[in-house]
Amino acid sequence: MRTAIYGVALALWAGAAWAGDPVEGVWKTLPDDNGNYGYVEIKPCGPAFCGTLIRSFDGTGAAGPTTNIGKQIVWDMVAQGGGYYGDGKIWAPDRDKTYSSTMQLSGDGLSVSGCILAGLLCRAQAWSRVK
Repeated sequence: MRTAIYGVALALWAGAAWAGDPVEGVWKTLPDDNGNYGYVEIKPCGPAFCGTLIRSFDGTGAAGPTTNIGKQIVWDMVAQGGGYYGDGKIWAPDRDKTYSSTMQLSGDGLSVSGCILAGLLCRAQAWSRVK
């Protein structure tokens, strides 16, 4: 009986791990105003998705240290179907500003946009999946 319970628990856990959302993974940002770019790991955080900066690079592509490694830069992104995620926030380290944000997934591309001032001041980037 105990073996059967462990088997069912393992099967449920494996199924949940396998059934991850397609947005999960590591994404390469475009260069910011300073020419720096980074790798952002997106994974579930509660009922939404969050992204944490895990690596940073300077304008030459050399890995560089930054105090922003480990900081959450995307949070509260809710899957809304069709590869669209909304109701989230994104922090831009180069401007130290937080924007209301959305994401649109298309294959190995992720369009990320954010606005402040009720949509009057917006930025957008196309991120690519790191393989």
